[in-house]
Amino acid sequence: MKVMYTCPMHPEIEQDHPGYCPKCGMTLELQTPIAGIDAAETVELKDMSKRFWIGAALALPVFTLAMAHVVPGLDMQSWVNSDVSRWVQFVLSIPVIWWAGWPFFVRGWQSLLTRNLNMFTLISIGVGAAFAYSTVAMLAPNIFPPLMKHEGMVAIYFEAAAVIVVLVLLGQVLELRARSRTGNAIKALLNLAPPTARLVVEQGDQEISLDKIKVGDLLRVVPGDKVPVDGVVVEGHSSVEESMITGEPLPVEKTAGDKVTGGTVNGSGSFVMRAERIGHDTLLGQIVTMVAEAQRSRAPIQGLADKVASVFVPTVLAISAITFIVWMIFGPEPRLAYAIVNAVAVLIIACPCALGLATPISIMVGVGRGAQEGVLVKNAEAFERLEKIDTLVIDKTGTLTEGKPKITDIIPIDRYTEQDILRLAASLELVSEHPLAAAIVLGAKAKGIATEPLKDFRSVTGGGVIGSVDGREVIIGKPAFLRDEKISGLDLLEKSALQLQDEGKTVIYVAVNGKLAGIIAVADPIKATTADAINELHALGLTIVMLTGDNHRTAAVVAKTLNLDALEAEIEPAGKVEHVKKLQSQDKHVAMAGDGINDAPALSEAEVGIAMGTGTDVAMQSAGITLVKGDLLGIAKAIRLSRYTMRNIRQNLVFAFIYNVLGIPVAAGILYPYFGLLLSPIIAGAAMSLSSVSVIGNALRLRGINLGAKLKGGEVMDKEKTSEQKPIYTCPMHPEVQQDHPGNCPKCHMTLELKKLS
Repeated sequence: MKVMYTCPMHPEIEQDHPGYCPKCGMTLELQTPIAGIDAAETVELKDMSKRFWIGAALALPVFTLAMAHVVPGLDMQSWVNSDVSRWVQFVLSIPVIWWAGWPFFVRGWQSLLTRNLNMFTLISIGVGAAFAYSTVAMLAPNIFPPLMKHEGMVAIYFEAAAVIVVLVLLGQVLELRARSRTGNAIKALLNLAPPTARLVVEQGDQEISLDKIKVGDLLRVVPGDKVPVDGVVVEGHSSVEESMITGEPLPVEKTAGDKVTGGTVNGSGSFVMRAERIGHDTLLGQIVTMVAEAQRSRAPIQGLADKVASVFVPTVLAISAITFIVWMIFGPEPRLAYAIVNAVAVLIIACPCALGLATPISIMVGVGRGAQEGVLVKNAEAFERLEKIDTLVIDKTGTLTEGKPKITDIIPIDRYTEQDILRLAASLELVSEHPLAAAIVLGAKAKGIATEPLKDFRSVTGGGVIGSVDGREVIIGKPAFLRDEKISGLDLLEKSALQLQDEGKTVIYVAVNGKLAGIIAVADPIKATTADAINELHALGLTIVMLTGDNHRTAAVVAKTLNLDALEAEIEPAGKVEHVKKLQSQDKHVAMAGDGINDAPALSEAEVGIAMGTGTDVAMQSAGITLVKGDLLGIAKAIRLSRYTMRNIRQNLVFAFIYNVLGIPVAAGILYPYFGLLLSPIIAGAAMSLSSVSVIGNALRLRGINLGAKLKGGEVMDKEKTSEQKPIYTCPMHPEVQQDHPGNCPKCHMTLELKKLS
């Protein structure tokens, strides 16, 4: 297979070796993930990090020597302007500029050759102009007019050139560090498949590598193993955990004739399967491909600065050239000196130091502020994209709901109590492999109910379980199974069971000594904060669509309860991706929130992927944003953070250019004919530094933003005081049930939970 590299910003750029994009200067990345080959941006991250630290160490003394004279109480003017100090600055700045900053000159030169002016054009010209001017000023000061001299010496600006290189290197390191983590999603997906499989042959099982499997091979899957490839069960039975496919945490029972998927985890049973899809044709292989393609389609946020630079660079170059020509024709003697000084002054004041800082500084502060609120931003472009989101696609299990099935209802009959039913059921389910057994056992533990000794346990696949608890025969399972076991009284709770099923709950029947004793309903509760989060997201102007692999009845109940705008149920990962693409084709800006492996392709395909921190690692690696607490209220915080940050970046870009725009005409000498004034490089350097200070100061304001504020009329409002609000208790399954004291839900009898004050 031929290795190809492409640009994430310009996918049409392809070549068979690492390098830089000729259009935007970004590092090319692997077109298709290949094990054993380091991503190009990871290699460059190490190189840029080394250049940054060495460059910073050398630039610090240059900056100190140049600026020591402005420190109050230090009489350093004579020493700073000495030949020794100037030569030390010159010597130390050479490796900073021509080694640490060399990649910028390479990319800047490439941008000129290809006529694709970008950030690196500005950086290389600005740094080169500052260094060249300073070198000439130090080595040949006599070519400059007396006006440009201070105490007989022409000012030098090696510190400006060196610091620019170091700051831009810092921005590159931050960008590359974010990009290098995007490949972790692919690695995590590839690691889901086991390295080997057990091939069934006449002599016995034979362990083979995954790439040796052929379609039609019989493979044995033992307890705890991962299913190697996609296929169908031909012998045996077990429960397989398929959360990577359905997003549901409950294992699914598999018997002969059922399909199994590569990467899913087998339970305690054993079975033989026939391989039907292998390699890239498996569902896992298709997911890997979809994630890789979706990640490549994303554009970096630095494109915003590049768009501005594409206009700014040629404008500055033209003004500098015109300045040189005008002074050569109309300027006083020495014309050449005046022409060079003023042309260089234009380039110095237009130096892109602040432009290089505008985006990464805001991103750094914004990421830190988000982390304080449990909003982790992995990809810088998430800030840019999330600001424009108008449609939010949400998974159900683990996102809207807790992802952990719980007992919601226990309805006993005759002399039995709820505690009796739960104790008997938990005693029997304690050794059961049934998918719902854990919910019952955990429910009993939560209520402090101890289990009884169990004898004669027997499990019937697809039906239920039977055993002797405290001398009584207990049967748990589906109604059809209990009828086959000649259990009487099932019709007594039929109406209640149907009502529970209409609410999307799974009903389990419990019988004791041949008679029905009661029923238990199990469901995945809606998170306590979900209803408030949905209301906030609606207030932010978002359309909310739920996509889930769960059955339509359960999903419909959740969608109606939460007042969602649209619902798609019983869909597979590819279906989620297609639905996201469909929304995008309707000119919607789509964000996807999910927590399962099955959500990874859609998280990558969406303009912004938002993962629940309580979900799978693959989901978090595929998403640009992770909510540590798994709380949907975090999405509203993330959107506000995006809007604040992008507004801050735009303000920074204005700050970065306003001094340049105001100073360029003065630097060109427009005031000289009227007032005899020229812009000293000292003032040009001060303006450049002031723009950087303004950018940093403005970015630091992000530390104090209130992400918990509610939006009203499109503006951010302060949170209302909650100190005088009364506590509100609500049901996790029925959020509409609310009261000001603890108790049980009148609809499902669940214990009410304290609602988070907003």
